[in-house]
Amino acid sequence: MSTRTIGRLFVPGITFFLLLTANALFAGGAKKSSKPTIDDCLACHGDSTLTHDVNGKPVSLYVDPQKFKDSIHGSMFTCVDCHTDIKGPVHETTPQKITCATCHADEQGAYDRSFHAKAVQGGNTHAATCVDCHGSPHELLPASDPKSRVHHTNIPATCGACHSQKFVMEDGGLSAQMVASYQQSVHGHAVAAGSEKAAVCTDCHGTHEILDAKDSKSSIFKFNVPATCGRCHDSISKEFQTSIHGQAIGKGNWMAPVCTDCHGIHSIKSHLDPTSPVAAQNLAQATCARCHEGVRLTQEFGVEGRRETTYLASYHGLAARLGSPVVANCASCHGVHNILPSSDPRSTINRANLAHTCGQCHPGANAEFAAAKVHVDAPLSADIGSKAVRWIRRFYLSMIFAVIGGMLLHNFILWRAKLVARRKMEQHFVVRMPLRFRWQHATLLVSFFVLVLTGFALKFPDSWFASMLGISERVRGVLHRIAAVMLIGVSFYHIFDSVISRQGRRLIRDLFPTLDDIRGASQNLAYHLGLSNRKPEFARFNYAEKAEYWALVWGMIVMAVTGIALWAKVFVGDHLPRWWLDIATAIHFYEAILATLAILVWHFYQVFLDPDTYPMNWAWWDGKMPVHHYREEHGSDREGLEEAQDAILESSEPDPDAEEEPAGAKHGK
Repeated sequence: MSTRTIGRLFVPGITFFLLLTANALFAGGAKKSSKPTIDDCLACHGDSTLTHDVNGKPVSLYVDPQKFKDSIHGSMFTCVDCHTDIKGPVHETTPQKITCATCHADEQGAYDRSFHAKAVQGGNTHAATCVDCHGSPHELLPASDPKSRVHHTNIPATCGACHSQKFVMEDGGLSAQMVASYQQSVHGHAVAAGSEKAAVCTDCHGTHEILDAKDSKSSIFKFNVPATCGRCHDSISKEFQTSIHGQAIGKGNWMAPVCTDCHGIHSIKSHLDPTSPVAAQNLAQATCARCHEGVRLTQEFGVEGRRETTYLASYHGLAARLGSPVVANCASCHGVHNILPSSDPRSTINRANLAHTCGQCHPGANAEFAAAKVHVDAPLSADIGSKAVRWIRRFYLSMIFAVIGGMLLHNFILWRAKLVARRKMEQHFVVRMPLRFRWQHATLLVSFFVLVLTGFALKFPDSWFASMLGISERVRGVLHRIAAVMLIGVSFYHIFDSVISRQGRRLIRDLFPTLDDIRGASQNLAYHLGLSNRKPEFARFNYAEKAEYWALVWGMIVMAVTGIALWAKVFVGDHLPRWWLDIATAIHFYEAILATLAILVWHFYQVFLDPDTYPMNWAWWDGKMPVHHYREEHGSDREGLEEAQDAILESSEPDPDAEEEPAGAKHGK
């Protein structure tokens, strides 16, 4: 074969080979370059206006380029490492929803067992998912980054984004108060100040596998709480475990307290905070008393009850109630976390250790001093263990009743005799209140005080006056309603009498307020303050009596309307919004306080405490008022004084045939 022939065959073959090689290289390069880069994706998704229609609503597809590149995912992966179904930079179909479990299988498994996952499975759309806590996968930061949502100092705000929302928490049957409580706690204040050691939500509840408190595997399950708190408070946890409370928890006793029972759950505060349940002034009455005051522990375990009552009756308790900052409280004697029964040699209240315990506050205390009783149980009917003290108590109680009772009886006999004698010295009277008016007043008086006593006893069933009545709640309610009917009835009778009788119409006319009452009040105060030498004169009723009468009218209307509404609460509740009953209750209560205080302060002064009428104004009893006193108080009542003068003249000329007493003034011997 010639050289030319060989050349003719070689050149085309080389060319074909080069073309095949180039084609293969081009195809391989094209295939290799088909995987889009981050920049390829951001070419579209870096546009902040890019959206996608979902059920008629535009959803943003924007990815912040800088935030993604700074994120933990952007620094390690490309977009298609997660969106594996994307084959090219341009795609027509919506990418499949990615799952964090692809890379984080263990965390996803823990989440699937959590309270949040079960809530999602139950249809709760508000329950947290991965992105709710960690943020968008395109902007995800490591937990070590201070800007990360799951950085230690940011955990309260991250959890609070959901747990502080009332509508979100109510959907899960929980309260939104826990976040506010945590913020006010010693842990919350420390985290807010920048501490990276103070406990946050995940330290107690866990991270991904957050379980319900009723779940025995939960870190906040009652029997797991000491170990949970012990992660930070190791020495205290160990001390607690050896205490009587810790031993009881170790044996599965639900009634024994753990850390949260005394310190609170989210609202844990320093023992120096006066609002803390473990503050010295709150231990006896608020914290320890919850278990040790009642009889439940006594019935179940033989633990003595009434520890708060007997402490408060002691010198220590009395000093504590007076605000002593140094007096001994429960923890001073029993210990704090190392509480042990008195039978344990290690206990601070063991007989062998009492002198040392008392000596912390009372230097030099010995065993004899420490033998004194601390919890003083000495009500009047109790036997405190000493026969001598018991007989002394009986003797003095008898002496108190006999001596003081005799004094009261003696003084009453003298007071009554002198009162009658002084009344007989009066010669002439003006009739202020006819008999039927006095009966109205007496009915008003009795029903008013029955209403006051039974009403406030119903409102404050544990008060001393409720105990003094010595009747059941049902009887109090019946008496209250009977008195209310009496009061309303006498009010209607008074209205009827004021309309049909001449005396009634005159009464209303004389009680009607005028401008002279304002001037009279001003002049009266000026006179008694020494600012004027002119003593004002009043008509049949002065401004004080008029004000009291019309205040009574107003009070009667208000109390009757609200009282009937509360009596017929079912009927009212069926026809009006429920808050009308709340309004009626508030008005009824505060109007009752106002009326009671007005009677005690205003009316009782005029009847009993006014020096001019001391020891009392007898008009409520016999309707009479001495003429000289009436002239001093009601000098401008010409009609009344003229009637009194006529009666005096008639009484000076005895008529043996007269059978009726004078209508205006009466003669007394």
